[in-house]
Amino acid sequence: MTTASRRARPARFFVETLGCPKNVVDSEKVVASLEADGLSPAASPGEADLVVVNTCAFVEAARVESVETVLALAAARRPGARLVVTGCLAERYGSELAEALPEADAVVGFEGEGSLSEVLVDPPRRKPVGVRDLLELPRPAPTAPWAYLKVAEGCDRACAFCAIPSFRGPQRSRPAEAVVSEARALVEGGAAELVLVAQDLASYGRDAGEPGALAPLLHRLDALRPDGLVRIRLLYLYPSEVRGPLLASMLDLPSVVPYLDLSLQHAAPALLRRMRRWGSGDRFLELVEGIRAEVPGAAFRSSFIVGFPGETEDHHEELLGFLRAAELDWAGFFAFSPEDGTPAADLDGAVPADVVGERLRELGEVQDPVTASLRDALVGAEVEVLVDRVDDDGAPVGRTHREAPEIDGVVRLARGPARPGDLVRARVVGAVGPDLVAEPAPVAGARREGAA
Repeated sequence: MTTASRRARPARFFVETLGCPKNVVDSEKVVASLEADGLSPAASPGEADLVVVNTCAFVEAARVESVETVLALAAARRPGARLVVTGCLAERYGSELAEALPEADAVVGFEGEGSLSEVLVDPPRRKPVGVRDLLELPRPAPTAPWAYLKVAEGCDRACAFCAIPSFRGPQRSRPAEAVVSEARALVEGGAAELVLVAQDLASYGRDAGEPGALAPLLHRLDALRPDGLVRIRLLYLYPSEVRGPLLASMLDLPSVVPYLDLSLQHAAPALLRRMRRWGSGDRFLELVEGIRAEVPGAAFRSSFIVGFPGETEDHHEELLGFLRAAELDWAGFFAFSPEDGTPAADLDGAVPADVVGERLRELGEVQDPVTASLRDALVGAEVEVLVDRVDDDGAPVGRTHREAPEIDGVVRLARGPARPGDLVRARVVGAVGPDLVAEPAPVAGARREGAA
């Protein structure tokens, strides 16, 4: 696109991101592409000449939120500003979405995300041509002492409930050199913690003929510790893959925190088979207990689908029993959402909404006390806190290895001059809901996590 073929390019843009951490990475790449085209960020959508909404389409609630956000930003933009909808909703529904949302100047799928500034030509190009590999664009410097690091795109699994492969495509692992290069840049930019994400993280490298490639990648990333890397955290692990060299690397490498984010979805084996998933409550419990035997302070998170077609009261009781036995640090529960084009959308045995609501309540009644008791048990323990920010009242706020950013609770330091990026040893003095309160150590008599 030449200067003569477009109108004078506006100076400012605003990007609104919805959905998962993988979308956060995509938005940062979009920012990089817009800045490379000479635009600068605006503080608010009302000040921008180009407003970008990076949408989510995972479940119905996410789609509703995405559309509502588009409409709200369309109403809030200044006269003459242009609005572009991109991300999963745009990729999944394309022209159908463009017709349904005349408020948008363009609906752009993944391939066009590297050239969104083309929307600013007169008349606006509703389908910009992708001229950059978005995933390999440099990212802006981190604004926090942690950063998401996407290592792959797409998914090869065929879970009955999930539409992601239909619009994200098959798994495409990034070359290790590209991942390490981006990681180095993020660390040099101030990221003390790297949070690895992908649709199927543990399968990294399999599509390239290198199954098990995540373990050697972790070793290469661990080598960045002299440059300032403190922690590596892994999100979205398929449970059958957490074994062998990968599990050994997760438990042995100094920078990899013992935080296991396992994609379990349920505990009843019959229902898991119906979901086209691996596992059972017994197998999951064996995995959790085996890891705890090696690392008593390991933390576990998972999420579970409630009301999948065919879920019976017996299946529900199996899940409740698993939660009581496993004592996961964190767990999320989500009502089943039928997705067009997935096998689950046509299954019989729909669970009534009122029953789903009751099961969600019962699951919370089991899990909430478990999380609370595990947090209470940390009172008196000595922990390492990576400071993320300083609150308006001057109190440092951060996380131990037990808390993933933007997902779990936080640790509030009651005193001390700690700054973002500092790693502070502290003594936990209280638990308030999911959050902890701590005082900087050394404190006489403090015990370390996992000690009797």
